Amino acid sequence: MKLIINGDEKEISGNTLEEIVKHYDLEMHLVVIELEGEIIESKNWSNTKLAPGMRIELVHFVGGG
Repeated sequence: MKLIINGDEKEISGNTLEEIVKHYDLEMHLVVIELEGEIIESKNWSNTKLAPGMRIELVHFVGGG
């Protein structure tokens, strides 16, 4: 399915937000997801269904100094 992820159109096979996080091999506790302009709590990722053309922003926090 085609999704807009961080401003770029991507062809992704995932159907939920949790599958998108796994697709990108991100650590779930370090990610914030905005779906269609709304922050989605991580406890809802597995049951948040996606549709073609949805806009998703993935913000992955990285430690360092």
